[in-house]
Amino acid sequence: MPADGTTTSTLRILGRKNSFNVRKVLWACDELGVAYEREDYGRGFRACNSPEFLELNPAAQVPVVIDDGHVMRESNAIVRYLASKAGNEELYPSELVHRQKVEQWMDWVAYDVTHALRGAFLGGQLQEAPWNNEWFVAQGRKDLIHEVGLLDAHLRDGGPYVAGRKFTVADIPVGLVVNRWFMLDGMEKPTFEAVSEYYELLSDRPAFLAHGRNGLP
Repeated sequence: MPADGTTTSTLRILGRKNSFNVRKVLWACDELGVAYEREDYGRGFRACNSPEFLELNPAAQVPVVIDDGHVMRESNAIVRYLASKAGNEELYPSELVHRQKVEQWMDWVAYDVTHALRGAFLGGQLQEAPWNNEWFVAQGRKDLIHEVGLLDAHLRDGGPYVAGRKFTVADIPVGLVVNRWFMLDGMEKPTFEAVSEYYELLSDRPAFLAHGRNGLP
């Protein structure tokens, strides 16, 4: 208990540790030094469509994070919340221009890259229906190569991290995408030197090795 007599609660993370989106939150917690307890929900574990889980997240997706009674969903929003609460200006700057640069890369992952990965990863590698349609897989692979190429060009000119000279929360979703890119099987991938250098740079961070480059795509 803190010296002022107040009580603190440990952050609760609901979601399986091999989930792409749960791993964002776990990585952020490690970078910020936030203590947490994680409970398995999702594929292969407790169902996300149970009444108790749907009450927390009607979208029936992990992660759900509970902080002192405040229930949160959407991994990128959770990562930003945690960094803001910690007051970490380096990871999540309050200055608006710099913050926008951070958030645009997080949104890029959430929209453009996620669409491409549905075909390239869910359909092409995991063979999950309905994403395993032949046309959809081919289009996803084409789109993913395009998106990673955009990242490569940006890193060459504006790196070494996606928002500039320092690691920020933007590198968490982008870093997980890059890890998945290198672990994708069954497709021909161009060599992107700046992305490769970025991958190795992130690998100097223990939290990335724990939750990103840890053998999972």
